[in-house]
Amino acid sequence: MGLNTKEGAKFTHPLHENIKGIKKYPSKVIKKDSAKKTAKKSRVKAFVKLVNYQHLMPTRYTLDVDLKDAVAPDVLHSKDKKVAALKETKKRFEDRFKTGKNRWFFTKLRF
Repeated sequence: MGLNTKEGAKFTHPLHENIKGIKKYPSKVIKKDSAKKTAKKSRVKAFVKLVNYQHLMPTRYTLDVDLKDAVAPDVLHSKDKKVAALKETKKRFEDRFKTGKNRWFFTKLRF
């Protein structure tokens, strides 16, 4: 998921994009797992970083999670802003995972 930084961002280079994604995918949950174990297996670890447009590959897939208000373009310039953005991104990804929509997004890519 990307956030274009061309629009009025004085802190970043104009050819970079703020990228959000999943660093650690949720594990497979089975029926006999307890509620505590299910909650632990459903955790998602997120990342936020700045990437050059040359290193991005466009795809046909989209995810309808709105992260523009959670992650501002200048979030990577201070540690506490980045930590807050990571927590908010993690919360929104986990909420989306628990609803059961977009299951393809929460599976690890196999190459």
